[in-house]
Amino acid sequence: MKIGIKDITVKNYDTPIKKLKGLMFKQNFNYGIRLRCNGIHTFFMKENIDVILTDKNDIILKIYYNLKPNRIVFPKKNVYYTYELPAGFVKGLNINDKLK
Repeated sequence: MKIGIKDITVKNYDTPIKKLKGLMFKQNFNYGIRLRCNGIHTFFMKENIDVILTDKNDIILKIYYNLKPNRIVFPKKNVYYTYELPAGFVKGLNINDKLK
């Protein structure tokens, strides 16, 4: 998947166990995950992450840069997908951009 100007592998985490675990306890990961949800937490995460919240058409509604562990992104209206990516990855993206 191309996010901004960079290519990255994005894994679809669609089972309850995968969604619950997410990127917890991961270090030095070089991929992103897509969750069908409108809010997340970063408890038990080892690294900061970038988070993109999109609608059903992958139009960006909200971006969190360098989100630290032990934080909560409360559910947001109209959000359909949440992308968790390595920190520093989403530079150059803006609200209303479409992910490809």
